[in-house]
Amino acid sequence: MMQAFLKQHRWVILAAGAAIQVLTGVPAAWGVFQRGVCEGYSLSQENAAMIFSLTICFFGIGCILGGLLQDKKGPRTAGLAGAVLLSAGFCGAGFIPGENPWFFYGVFSVPVGLGCAFLYPSVMSCAQKWYADRKGLATGVIGGAVGASGAVLTFLGRFLIGTWSIRTAFWVLGLLMLAVCGAGAAILENPEQPPRETAKQKRGGGPAPKRPRDYSVKEMLKTNQYWLMFAVVGLATPAVLLFSPIIVELAQERGLSQTAALACIVVGSVFSAAGRLLMPWLSDKIGRRYTDMLLLAALCGFSVWFIYAGSWWVILVYSLLTFCYSGEAAVIPAAGTDLFGQKNAGINYGFLALGMSVGSVGFPLLARCFEGETVRHFIAIAATAAGFVCLWFLKPTQGERL
Repeated sequence: MMQAFLKQHRWVILAAGAAIQVLTGVPAAWGVFQRGVCEGYSLSQENAAMIFSLTICFFGIGCILGGLLQDKKGPRTAGLAGAVLLSAGFCGAGFIPGENPWFFYGVFSVPVGLGCAFLYPSVMSCAQKWYADRKGLATGVIGGAVGASGAVLTFLGRFLIGTWSIRTAFWVLGLLMLAVCGAGAAILENPEQPPRETAKQKRGGGPAPKRPRDYSVKEMLKTNQYWLMFAVVGLATPAVLLFSPIIVELAQERGLSQTAALACIVVGSVFSAAGRLLMPWLSDKIGRRYTDMLLLAALCGFSVWFIYAGSWWVILVYSLLTFCYSGEAAVIPAAGTDLFGQKNAGINYGFLALGMSVGSVGFPLLARCFEGETVRHFIAIAATAAGFVCLWFLKPTQGERL
């Protein structure tokens, strides 16, 4: 019954997916929670920033587990599991005692990262299967909701923290996520597999059209293309993720008021949503590889500009960085499907997302080995330049343009 309804109204999948993703952009909005966590739980800035980094890390790990569950049991089961984990992490954070960052890492970072990861590939893979003829559109709509999530959670977080407290904000958001993400996940369902031959071909005895090869994880890991894509995903992270947790404080140090500094998160989220909407569309036109090469080059250039940006220019440059980073990230799922096939898209994307896990923890740890903020910019510049080089050597696996 649901299958018949979705065949007539496949846009419902995009609507349900967007509703889910608009509440899962926790990393993009972490800047509004950072100060509340530091004050409410008596944690240092570095410990609070590590909460953010570990959430991203477990997102990458969870993409594998969630992708495997999605491929085995379907997107609905994986999505419901993700909604429960995400809600549990936020609600659990409200009960955490202060001055214990390791407790926060386990109670919040692990389930929230895993929950977002279970939801994202489930929604993305399901949407791409329903819109196999327009993968860029599906990727853009879902990715756009992820980008907009930063602004939505920033407004909700600031209101709830200002009205009550950081702990109450976590409780309210946790219950809201359970209701919205759970309801959206209940709608998710993969389309029935299309027949390999059409009725006309059967009557005429002609051969079925050649289908793209579907790589298993084991087969994918043996390809150079996987390791190049893994590197690209990881090397893109420092341009934004090294600065997201501290962007409010950084903007204030460079001459903005606290209210104006918070605009970095909101405007950055709008630009992030735009990148996730527009770049998959562009990749449908000029190819995934050329789109990501353009975005990595722009990330490198804007990272240089970010060193010198002051006052209101901080908002503009940071927003341009979020546009490029989010656009690059939004093209990756479609690129992975083009390279390694659709059948195992969920689990295959999970292994690609491991690059994000490595980058989200490795680069902040590297930055902590040096004093000063400038080193963060140099790390971002070098990493994005290296990512561009990796894309230069990336070739298609299916004998077609990537």
